[in-house]
Amino acid sequence: MEIGIDSFASAMYGSNELSSVDAMEQLLERISLADEAGLDIFGIGEHHKKEFLDSAPAVILSAAAVRTKRIRLASAVAVLSTSDPVRVYQSFATLDLISKGRAELVVGRGSAIESYPLFGFDLEDYDALFKEKLDLLLQIRDQEFVTWSGKFRPALKNQPVYPRALQDKLPVWLGVGGTPESFARAGSLGLPLMVAVIGGETERFRPLVDLYRQAGRKAGFNPEQLKVGLHSPGYVAANMEQAVAQYYPGYAQLWTRLGRERGWPPVTEAKFKNLIAPGGVLVLGGPEQVAEKLVRHSEALGGVDRFTFQMDNAGLNHQQLLKSIELIGTKVIPMLKK
Repeated sequence: MEIGIDSFASAMYGSNELSSVDAMEQLLERISLADEAGLDIFGIGEHHKKEFLDSAPAVILSAAAVRTKRIRLASAVAVLSTSDPVRVYQSFATLDLISKGRAELVVGRGSAIESYPLFGFDLEDYDALFKEKLDLLLQIRDQEFVTWSGKFRPALKNQPVYPRALQDKLPVWLGVGGTPESFARAGSLGLPLMVAVIGGETERFRPLVDLYRQAGRKAGFNPEQLKVGLHSPGYVAANMEQAVAQYYPGYAQLWTRLGRERGWPPVTEAKFKNLIAPGGVLVLGGPEQVAEKLVRHSEALGGVDRFTFQMDNAGLNHQQLLKSIELIGTKVIPMLKK
């Protein structure tokens, strides 16, 4: 199982707001440490909000590429529905050249919707936009000269797209939430799947992951091509008590605020205990507990090829995040390899 981290480039640590310059520098330091500590992947999301600095993930990842040597660098996720697939490919092909073949794309429709009005798109076209633009992105990825036409973008007639990525086939993962059609779409296209599970119990996604694998097999893809990734909130500290003490206050504050915006109930201690229980979604605790939970999640979903922690959403400070990255690299990953 590959292990990594996804970040939204938060400029907020609890009640302490960093300057954008300081927040970006600290983020790049964390990516460098993840590389040194032996993590496999670091992803940057895409948002267009004041509290996040990730509106241009390929730019951040390119800065990280020159500071790192081996870690793979990915979007997490790129909101393809409101982007131009030509520019998305060009940006990540450029990142691939800078990083000497370490770029990856995770694309999705976006759970946050602020990019739709910002770039002049209608939410009524939410799925149609993504379906059309994914088709174009994959054609650009696979062909130097592209002939294509659609509803939401001007047609291309034998048009070359440059630069080309260093990797023969730039990896494109499909980021999904809980929509069966999205799982089936990824399988029918033979694309690796990145499942975002942020609440409840991870095992409830097993029928959807099975649907993905069934659709892939039906389309003629072999099991090795049908990779499954899992993205969940989590944090590693010296032990469970320390992890809870450091993580819970900021987590409760943030998710209660988000709940007011999206209609979710507030976070309570009882609910939090369910989330950190063996079947719960939060991958939290000391290294041994985290490693055991990752194995448990993998078994529950019929095998997980990649897991990415979302850690910078609970008011944790830079030093706490650095320590967690160190523990993942020096303790959790060796345990998983055993």
